[in-house]
Parts: sequence; structure tokens; C-alpha cells
Amino acid sequence: MSEQQQAHPNTTESELIAVRRDKLAKIRELGIDPYGARFDVTTTPAGLKADFQEDKQVAVAGRLLAIRDMGKSQFFVIGDVRGKIQGFLHRNEVDETTWKLWKLLDRGDWIGIEGTTFLTRTGEPTVKVSGLTILSKSLRPLPDKWHGLADKEVTYRKRHLDLISNEESASLFVTRSLMIAEIRRFLQERGYLEVETPMLQDVAGGAAAKPFETYHNALDMPLTLRIAPELFLKRLMVGGFTKIFELNRSFRNEGIDRRHNPEFTMLEAYCACGDFETMANMVEELICHLAEKFCGGLQIDHKDAEGNVLYTIDLSRPWKRADYQDLIRGVAGQDWFDISPEERRARCKELDVEISPDMKDVDVSQQVYEKLVEEKTMNPCFVTHVAKDLVPLAKLNKENPDVVDVYELVINGQEISPGYSELNDPDVQKERLEHQAAGETQRVDYDFIETLEYGMPSAGGIGIGIATGKATEAISRQPEASGKIQTNLLLGAALAEGTAIFGFVVALLIILFLG
Repeated sequence: MSEQQQAHPNTTESELIAVRRDKLAKIRELGIDPYGARFDVTTTPAGLKADFQEDKQVAVAGRLLAIRDMGKSQFFVIGDVRGKIQGFLHRNEVDETTWKLWKLLDRGDWIGIEGTTFLTRTGEPTVKVSGLTILSKSLRPLPDKWHGLADKEVTYRKRHLDLISNEESASLFVTRSLMIAEIRRFLQERGYLEVETPMLQDVAGGAAAKPFETYHNALDMPLTLRIAPELFLKRLMVGGFTKIFELNRSFRNEGIDRRHNPEFTMLEAYCACGDFETMANMVEELICHLAEKFCGGLQIDHKDAEGNVLYTIDLSRPWKRADYQDLIRGVAGQDWFDISPEERRARCKELDVEISPDMKDVDVSQQVYEKLVEEKTMNPCFVTHVAKDLVPLAKLNKENPDVVDVYELVINGQEISPGYSELNDPDVQKERLEHQAAGETQRVDYDFIETLEYGMPSAGGIGIGIATGKATEAISRQPEASGKIQTNLLLGAALAEGTAIFGFVVALLIILFLG
């Protein structure tokens, strides 16, 4: 009889744990280690089902997910995040010890089975068990298999339980891993070398963000966790690397919202002799490739919680290019950049755009852009030539020195990726970093400026946030994190460069799986 059949509806978790511990002791009395050692598998549950052949000897392992007790006949399901397979065990087909072991198992236990494959009368691929090995006894009952985790707080804090009970969550994590592997392959095929740069830095650079601070005892010096790998990747370019990328962990000691997380994964890539258009074309190709491979095409339906299509995102190439200032003029008035800062603030009230009293003028325009342009842009758009004060590491535009040669890619109302024509003039770089630091010279990486003096080739670069599962755990520690945050951070928010952005991986996953 299963644990669920034994347990009264009012049975407490502690009572269920006590029952399982009693079974644990009885397994040991049989002379069996309930936390078994090596088990040589020949396939996985998903692999067996995908390439199923009858009358084949197999060995497969997985978590016991369901049990159907029919007396001497026992049907059950084992699986992992990649898939599951049905098993069949009959009292007369196994020895006494194996049968006794089986009767002491519960949903949640990890087991290995050996046997012969066959199809049931309903056509279900199944393994007829001849050998059974326990790999781990689960002492705590799993969430209800039909309802999963109802408490979102528990979902975020105990991700392992969500993965066990929610096939959709598990599928998202698997897809994320496959996407990252495909990103690596895509870049490597185009001549990019993957590198690793320091996570501990004496000067936090590469973005405008507050770092986590630590201390190195042996060196007797303060250090920070990196906020971005950019300056070290550029050092490698000075050293002669012409096409490089890094999939890295970065850290920012800031708040948590739908666009920010203190710990995140980021892709940065640089191409010598390129510019922001070079990188835009590459990112366009990459995202379309990922969408076709993982989303089934370039037309992606965005759905609500009930599965109704709200709109369709069209990723067909070529993607739109639009000037940053032109877009703002289109929503805020053609005279927006000709009127005074005070007049711009007054107009924000008319436009129903909230701004704070301490907000810089350049940030006022950025706020208008984010609320009235970015959030309403669903199909891909490369927004080009933003204000220089927003991006201190990019080259000035030759025709208009108030803007820089960059793009900001927007899809589905979110900034997905920035791309730069990288600044490689050491004198200009020094001036702009000191201006950004606002007199706090200890924040300027003068060693990086010295490195640039040896000569860095002209280059294009990108920074793209990649979704991270840890964000879902972190968000639960913020009481104010709810609503859109919970949806958009199911895998985790990401940010990169100076402005907070979503990774294209999470964007595609949210569109594909969450609507």
C-alpha cells in the first residue's frame, strides 16, 4: 500500500516522515544500503522512451514519481527533469528480498531498475523489472503530484521541490541549458574564443553599478566582486585576442525588481575591426537561430495565463533600426530636445511619465523613452545613437558628438541587448570615466587606461543578460517582489552594461512557455 493510501487526510508531515524513517530502518534490516552506491545505467528515462524498442534489456534510474498498486502487479513511473518511463513489477518475477524492498518504497525515492522492455495493451512503453536497486530513500513527502506547489514563496525558496512537481519549470531549466550550449557553439563556429576573466577585482568597472565588497587576507587589500567583465576582456584584446566571449557570473549590490538581480549570468563578446552594426547583425542572426531551433520558428505567440494569444512577435529579418532621439520626439514632441530641462520636466506630467526630483536631465529623456517607446515595442527594434552620458564606454558619433554609436535591442517591451562601437582612445576614455565617477577617482580603473595606451583595435562589443535560476530564489526574499516580477523572473532576471536589461534567453523562454 502506498504512503498516500496509508495516510489519513489529516496526517501531519512529521507523522509521514516518521513512517518513512521506519521504512528506512526496515530496509537496513534487510541488509540493503538505502543510499546505494554505483548503478550502471544503459539509458535514461527520456532516451529510452524516445528510442524505444521492444524486448530489449535495459538499466535505467530515476525518481519514483507514481505508484499504481494492483496487488501482485505493480505499475510505477520513474523519471528526471528530461523525462519519465513506466515500469512494471510482478511478485512472481522477483526474489523475496526485492519484493520486500519494493513494499518499503515511497513516491520520491530514487531507484534503479533492470529489465526487459515491452508495450502494454494501451501502447505505453514499459520496463518489466527483473532487478531493483534503491539509490536514495526520500524521508520527506513530495508535493501533491496533481497540484504541485501552491505557495509561490515556497516555489522560489525551494526550487528543487518546484522542479520535482512542476514539469513546466523543469522544462524551462533544461531549455535554458540547451540554449546556452547552442550560444557557445554558434560563437565558436564564427571564430570566437571563450575566455575567463577575474571575478575578484580591485576596481569594479565595466558598468555603473554598486559592487559587493570583500577583503583578501593574504594580500591585505580590499577587493570587489565584478559587476561586469568588460574591462578585462578589453585587456585581452590589447593582448592580441581579436574575437572573444565570456559567459560569466556578475554581481551587483543593488535592489531586486523585474529587471535586476544581484547575481546573474551575462554574455559579453567582442570583435576586433567591427562596430555596433557588426554586432547588431550577429545578435540578429543568433536570436533568430535560437528562436527557430527552440521556438519552432520566427512567429512567436505571446499568451496570457489562460493560453489566449495576446499578440504575435515577428522575428523575421531584417529587423527595424530607429534613432533614439527620433523615437522620443515621436512620443514627446518634435521640440523635445530644443526646450529647456525645466520644460521637459513639466511635459513629463502631461505625458503621465513619473520622474523623481533628483533625476538628471538625460535620465528624464531616458524615462520617457522607457515608458512610451520601449515598453510598447513588441517586434525587434535596434534603437541607435543614445546619449553619450548613458554609455561612457562607447565611441562618440562623428556627426553628432552628443550621442554614441550604440544600439539597444528591444523585443517584447524589454531591452534585450546593447551593442557598442567600443571606445579605444585612452585619453577620451580617461576623461569620460572620471566624469562618470563624479570626482571619486578611486572608482576609475587607471590600470585599464594604461592598458589602452598600448593600443586596442577598433571593435564592436555586446553585453547580454542570461536568465538565472538563482534569481527566483532571491526574489522571494523581497516582500515587494510580486506580480510581473514573479512571471518575468520564473527563471531569473538579468542585467548587463549600464542599463538593466533582460537576456534574450529568458525573453524567448518567457514568450514560449509563459506567454
